[in-house]
Amino acid sequence: MSDSEQALKDINPLPEKLSSEEKHGNLYKGNFSIPRDENSKNLKDGLGIIPTSLVSSTTDDGGTHSIPDIAVSEVEYIESENLDDLLSVESNISTLAERLNCKDWVLVCEALNNVRQLSIYHKEKLMGILDEILKLIVKCLKNPRSAVCKTAIMTSSDIFKAYNDSIIESFDPLLYQLFLKSSQDKRFVCEAAERTLITMITCFSSLMLLPKIQPYLKHKNPRIRAKASMCFCGSVQSLGMDGIQIYGIDKLIEVAITQLHDQLPESREAARSLALKVKEAYEKSQPPVVETGDSDSVCKLSWEDFCQSKLSALDAQAILRATCVVKENAPV
Repeated sequence: MSDSEQALKDINPLPEKLSSEEKHGNLYKGNFSIPRDENSKNLKDGLGIIPTSLVSSTTDDGGTHSIPDIAVSEVEYIESENLDDLLSVESNISTLAERLNCKDWVLVCEALNNVRQLSIYHKEKLMGILDEILKLIVKCLKNPRSAVCKTAIMTSSDIFKAYNDSIIESFDPLLYQLFLKSSQDKRFVCEAAERTLITMITCFSSLMLLPKIQPYLKHKNPRIRAKASMCFCGSVQSLGMDGIQIYGIDKLIEVAITQLHDQLPESREAARSLALKVKEAYEKSQPPVVETGDSDSVCKLSWEDFCQSKLSALDAQAILRATCVVKENAPV
């Protein structure tokens, strides 16, 4: 899984030349601020009105065109630690769902950042409408505009950090979209989704998260299977030895063998890591050999014997080969 934390920018070139934009000097940044006249409101609170010249208009034939006088050419994404508190919390909450659901993508991105601010500074105030907000975040993740999509991914990460297991039963559609976005070709969206999936592993209880991830290990899209495999393995790593015992070594070894046969190397590598972790947990769970000199001596069932007792001969051989290869290549 990618560890890259490079901040990438989503460049959205206009279909028209930008000379007039350069004259006005109106480039939008991460806080999605807009030029303000004396009647405009502070957009930090999400209450400002976007001028009509900033949005796409609909033509008579149903198409759209951008008005080039003042438009967005660049978006800078704000990291969580750089988000300030809101000035007008109640006003933001009262209009949040409407703004997330509007057609103006700039206003949608601003509303998503407001969700992030609320989850960081006022998470209890968001609880009453959180289910609705999660559905709207899923809608934003499906948005074809990359700026909206990536901002929604970053919003998901802050939601995970704020609410943890309390949203585990509501986040299935969100999980699917994150797997989908982490599997696409647009690199900066993919990397943002991967980072959010890593955050997910650290924020949710592994015993609750694993059953949510497991169905995606059989998804028809091999890229989604690969991302799911890596998340599943990472979540098992977070279980610890006792957690692995509770979840079930038998169940985990079945998952590992299935992924070892996957077509993508990412899935197979995750399966090898999973098999090694399960092997470690199994060996630590076995009672020590007690030499008593009589027939009642306690014997330790080896990893090889365990695999052969639970799997077919070919699958047992595959697991043993995978764990041995990992062990031989591991640093001393």
